[in-house]
Amino acid sequence: MNTPNTPTKPAPATEEHPQTGTASTVSSETGNPMQDFYRLQQELLAYTLAFTAIIFICVWIFYSINIAVNYLLGASTGVVYLKMLARDVERIGSENQRISKTRLGLLVALIVIATRVDQLQILPIFLGFLTYKISLMIYVLRSALAPDYR
Repeated sequence: MNTPNTPTKPAPATEEHPQTGTASTVSSETGNPMQDFYRLQQELLAYTLAFTAIIFICVWIFYSINIAVNYLLGASTGVVYLKMLARDVERIGSENQRISKTRLGLLVALIVIATRVDQLQILPIFLGFLTYKISLMIYVLRSALAPDYR
């Protein structure tokens, strides 16, 4: 029984980890880190596709359709790279701890093809590939400026 002079403290929310048997503070509202990961993955993918569409249209308007298609090729490769990265991150917790090294080969192959084909230009393809980085930077800035954002 609490008297008016004794303060009460709420107990922290805990979650039992089966592999260690220890309790830790729940880091999210859902309590399931994989659900948070899948939500982050979908959010980053949606932002990347939105930025790709916006930038593609702007490049098409201000430059040419050839440069815009080169950008779109690079951005599409960036989306594939992001999906491969998410798949590797998802597998980190499983028994198979090997991470695929083919992700970087994807960019290297694209740049090599761009140097061999006359219609392809390296700079728009490379900048298109980096489009997914915009989504990552926005997520990091939102997380840093609003600590409660998940």
